[in-house]
Amino acid sequence: MSENANIPTMDSERLIAACVLSVVGGFLDIYTYLFRGNVFANAVTGNMVLFGFHFANGKWEMCGRYLLAIVSYAFGIFMANLIHARLPSSRRITWNQSVILLELICLLAVAFIPYGRWDFLVNSGIAFVCALQVQTFRRVHGLPFASTMCTGNLRSGTDALFRSVHDREPGELRKALHYYGVIVCFISGAAAGALLLSNVGPFMFLLAPAGLCVVFFLISSRRKLAGWRRKFRSVFRRKSGR
Repeated sequence: MSENANIPTMDSERLIAACVLSVVGGFLDIYTYLFRGNVFANAVTGNMVLFGFHFANGKWEMCGRYLLAIVSYAFGIFMANLIHARLPSSRRITWNQSVILLELICLLAVAFIPYGRWDFLVNSGIAFVCALQVQTFRRVHGLPFASTMCTGNLRSGTDALFRSVHDREPGELRKALHYYGVIVCFISGAAAGALLLSNVGPFMFLLAPAGLCVVFFLISSRRKLAGWRRKFRSVFRRKSGR
């Protein structure tokens, strides 16, 4: 066995974290489609196409809305890189977790923006969040992946499947299953979102930030989790002893 085989997967590259992020990605996409103007805010390509369409027709107000979403997405990429560059590795909360906290703040803010007139602000905010997420969580078990869109995942998974079936390359089937698993999680998030948001109510949008809270702890090391548990128990004991 090679030396690299004994190196554990990075906390931010855990498969379970990637799956939860993909569920959140699908959930956000169906939310913006059902309740925020029938748009998919997770990927910027659609916004670019619609910007070009409205530009060609001279609809400048609509151009401005889609341009804001495009700029928001670019700003999300910039911010993720800035957080990575500025935060020291010695922090108790990693830069990945710091990005998760920023995502949480943004999603909680857009959740309370009224429906209708200000939907373009919500879509821009979610575009910013998705850019943060896709730039920060780029690998699962060392494999490139995206949690807010699945075109690349489908290409990579099918490419790995071909190499497994046609070229008989070892390990490629496992890679393909990883990618297809992420795609299934994304679709599951969209399906669950459609059912919950339509039948229970739009306040179920709060499940998205709840999912990010789960990811925050999933990407924590066991040592940090143990330390937080000890602190929580000590605080609980002091309060209960009064």
